[in-house]
Amino acid sequence: MDCIKIGKLIARLRREKGLTQQQIADALNITNKTVSKWECGLGCPDLSLWPDLSVILGVDMAQLMEGEISLNQPDSGNLARTRFYVCPACGNILFSTGGASVFCCGRKLEPLSPLPREDGPAIMIEQIDGEYFITADHPMEKGHFLSFAAYVKNEQIFFTRLYPEQNPSFRFPLFPGGTLFLYCTQHGLTRYPNIR
Repeated sequence: MDCIKIGKLIARLRREKGLTQQQIADALNITNKTVSKWECGLGCPDLSLWPDLSVILGVDMAQLMEGEISLNQPDSGNLARTRFYVCPACGNILFSTGGASVFCCGRKLEPLSPLPREDGPAIMIEQIDGEYFITADHPMEKGHFLSFAAYVKNEQIFFTRLYPEQNPSFRFPLFPGGTLFLYCTQHGLTRYPNIR
């Protein structure tokens, strides 16, 4: 571990949060001299303090231990580059509109790789009252169901969360030419481009 790099990062993050060394010390039940020692690069936090310190400073623990935070690329605003993530521990669904480091339940998540539409469930699309009414031919059982549907077009994303024992049907505004994404809890993400 590079204690000097880690100390500089701790000091920077502490100042960004508007915290004093004493406030950090109080939260960790240590002395403010210990925090000062870290920030001067004269030592690193004890192993037992890393999880709480990362929460206090609002940063991923692994990056804090490396003394360097990797920055995401600025969001280009192009929703065609939307990436979806599903946490394997809690099932949370997250998405980004560009390259991002996404974490949930202490794990770094990788973006889902979409399957082509031929490998996904069959869908039926109807146009009703200015909306797409989409029905998927897919089981909706407790261990095998569609977890979400998303429709991406231009600068907009429409998202519907789905649950077991629910009908696998959903509605999206009628914007032809967008991309539909369906996520199956067993088989993953399927991409349906150029919906008409």
